[in-house]
Amino acid sequence: MLLRLQQAAVPGRLMPFSGEIAAGQLLHVAGPNGAGKSTLLSVIAGLQPATGSVALDERPLSDWQGAALARVRGWLPQQQMPLSQMPVWHYLRLHFKQGGAQADARLGTLLQQLQLQDKLSHSLTRLSGGEWQRVRLAAVCLQIHPRINPLGRLLILDEPMTALDIGQQKAVDDLIAELCAAGISVIASSHDLNHSLQRASQIWLLNRGQLIAQGEPAAVLTPQRLTPLYQVAFRQLELEGRTLLTVLP
Repeated sequence: MLLRLQQAAVPGRLMPFSGEIAAGQLLHVAGPNGAGKSTLLSVIAGLQPATGSVALDERPLSDWQGAALARVRGWLPQQQMPLSQMPVWHYLRLHFKQGGAQADARLGTLLQQLQLQDKLSHSLTRLSGGEWQRVRLAAVCLQIHPRINPLGRLLILDEPMTALDIGQQKAVDDLIAELCAAGISVIASSHDLNHSLQRASQIWLLNRGQLIAQGEPAAVLTPQRLTPLYQVAFRQLELEGRTLLTVLP
């Protein structure tokens, strides 16, 4: 098992939580605002002290330090301001150590996927919200991409679709699927329940810092479970072989 949490907790923010994720899985963390999603992701990233235990690759997360942890896991926080006026190419280059033809090829492909080819010379402070989000996504993907970094194992994304249009969201979905197929585990928070139904392999559903349910999306994201959490009436539909959730008027 790549990641295992046993009674991990943050007093006042996250109640004792246990769960695990295997290599190559896409796990979505869902729940209303204030559910504890960002706190849980920060614990998994090794940036939030917690009681209980968290193990990454069968090794206590507390044993992983600095650069060694950054070689294994990438972390995209929910909010992050540009650190300086450096150009996009410089910011991206800071996120992977190895160069060479393979790294250059992967960078070129990623820039094309995320429609960033014409942004390389732009200052970070001159990017739009959607452009900055795509640059940040490109950076963390480069950090742990197995074709550049053979030690990369885990990618943690806090609301990665923020500020992206539908086409850009599809590009990110395809990129995440590519990483999972290569053996990278991806944990992402999401407010789009239908997106989680269609894309995730596992769901952790939280509310007020407590784990409500975990398992396959169709078993977790049910109207009976979601209605009291969100205080709106949900209905489940079947459309062209897919399960969809709608909110009743």
